[in-house]
Amino acid sequence: MFRPVYLDHNATTPLDPAVRAAMLPWLDGVCGNASSRHEYGRRARQAVDEARQRVAAALGAHPTEVVFASGGSEANNLFLKGAAAGFKPGVVAVSAIEHPCVLKPAAQLARQGWTLRELAVDAGGRIAAVDYAEAMKMRPALVSVMLANNETGVVQDIPALAAAARAAGAWVHSDAVQAFGKLAVDFRALNAAGLHALTVSAHKINGPKGAAALVVDKRVELQPLIAGGGHERGLRSGTENVPAIVGFGVAAELAAQRVAERPARLMQLKNGLERGLTALGATIFAVDMPRLPNTSYFAFADIDGETLVGKLDREGFAVASGAACSSADPAPSHVLRAMGVAPEIARGAVRVSLGADNTADDVERFIQALQVTVGRLQGLTAMRASCAV
Repeated sequence: MFRPVYLDHNATTPLDPAVRAAMLPWLDGVCGNASSRHEYGRRARQAVDEARQRVAAALGAHPTEVVFASGGSEANNLFLKGAAAGFKPGVVAVSAIEHPCVLKPAAQLARQGWTLRELAVDAGGRIAAVDYAEAMKMRPALVSVMLANNETGVVQDIPALAAAARAAGAWVHSDAVQAFGKLAVDFRALNAAGLHALTVSAHKINGPKGAAALVVDKRVELQPLIAGGGHERGLRSGTENVPAIVGFGVAAELAAQRVAERPARLMQLKNGLERGLTALGATIFAVDMPRLPNTSYFAFADIDGETLVGKLDREGFAVASGAACSSADPAPSHVLRAMGVAPEIARGAVRVSLGADNTADDVERFIQALQVTVGRLQGLTAMRASCAV
């Protein structure tokens, strides 16, 4: 069967065999509601507790600080809306390059009387220091800045940003979904710097879809999004997804073990990729910024990103377009717009995000296919231009 080379690991990752093995008993024969008092329920509760300990240990947190959720979107919403419920409407400050699952709940708060302050970024995609300082003068109640961007891979200086926000009296959150597993993430160290909560997700670290966590300082008072039986310390009611949570625990443990060596290998692959992209004349976004070791975001002049992604898919390479910040939005990337990239360039954006199974041969063959594909598309563009004269 034809299988494209998978180069879209920032979207989701394949399930690790060890994670699958840990989940299988809970999918085939072992049942039990973790709230039940009989043996089946006690076994399920023990499995959830052990997974919570694994996730906490992988992040340098205490198990009681880990709140399981269905995904990163729910966890981000839980922090923003849950924390906002304990305040009178004030200022909520989020970066202009956040994922929609931060931007949209922040916009919902604005419709409820909050003042939304979008934090500007510079041309490299990093938080603009002067603008951030001005925003902190507004004494925001809530601040959320992602640790690493899902499109560009740009990494923010969260300890410094959190310290400034804490000094301004804010509760501070970071979406660490893309960073976990690619960078060392230590919640205790970040918490000491001023961060109060962060979000991580299983399916970005070779775990299952359907499990994530908000790691939150217990001093932060949150109102639940989902009321019910009082699961997850009353912060997220609903019967626990035991197989996915078990898988998340193993995936988190493996991610923490591998972060000492995997990023170096991914960086080596990315460097080879970007040498090839540069030779082909690509514009690589945020090329001089600190970035995730696996992520390269680029464009070619006069070539539509969606078109290029489709052509590459037919050539056997699965990559992502930066033409939309969500599945329903055809506009150029809001991240690139915030960075000041011209719309005609932003519409050409393509992201390659490497993973553990990718090889140097994958990268070499991708560059070869890209050269041929870009050449054809540029030829068509030149032909249309000559016909229009």
